[in-house]
Amino acid sequence: MRPDRIIVGSDDERATALLRELYAPFQRNHDRLMLMGVRSAELAKYAANAMLATRISFMNELANLAEALGADIEEVRRGIGSDPRIGTHFLYPGAGFGGSCFPKDVKALRHIAESAGRPLRVMAAVEAANDAQKHVLGAKIRARFGKDLKGRTFAIWGLAFKPNTDDMREAPSLTLIDELLAAGAAVRAYDPVARPAIGNIVIAQSANEALQGADALAIVTEWAEFRAPDFAVLRKSLKTPAIFDGRNLYDPAMMKSQGFEYFPIGRKV
Repeated sequence: MRPDRIIVGSDDERATALLRELYAPFQRNHDRLMLMGVRSAELAKYAANAMLATRISFMNELANLAEALGADIEEVRRGIGSDPRIGTHFLYPGAGFGGSCFPKDVKALRHIAESAGRPLRVMAAVEAANDAQKHVLGAKIRARFGKDLKGRTFAIWGLAFKPNTDDMREAPSLTLIDELLAAGAAVRAYDPVARPAIGNIVIAQSANEALQGADALAIVTEWAEFRAPDFAVLRKSLKTPAIFDGRNLYDPAMMKSQGFEYFPIGRKV
């Protein structure tokens, strides 16, 4: 409804005129329509999403490095984001990206490049880094509770690949669920919107219901309702007051003062 730009790839005057008329209501303040060749428009679309995916994977890699060095990725994020050449958008580390656009467009751009005999090595690294990042939460859980999770139950808050959607395509939650089940654990999951048909797990009807009987909590999607839970209820509900936060929703010092074991991504705890 409020596009930053409208890219039209066309070499046909009538088609271009029709598209200008179609998009006129969405750019009343100033002309946002950019006309270019068809191939350039296709490449611009893929490249835009690939660039954003690159920023995410780069920050995820930096977050993992920050943990190893004893740095805090939140401080690093503010430090580099204040540079106007870099900016603050898409600098938040997490459990990896999913959805219908970023994974598909990175793969598509790689395929196009390889078909043209110009493989994009950076894109290959972005994809590999994202695949690895989806395993970070599971690794943190196994490091705390052991490789054999038989008899343990884990609550998961957030199933969709991002908040405000029910889209489960390539969601990081699916990787975590597979790993927990493979290690013998039971899973109780809650998402405000997504209701996936996943076998062998319990889909709770509320965030607190997902906590019942759980050994620990993993947060995978940054829904607004997860940002300010009743921490007293949360601590009382969990057998072990441990939170594995794949979206860095909470302040580590505050979580420590509340009596939680807190495992964020790249934060100093």
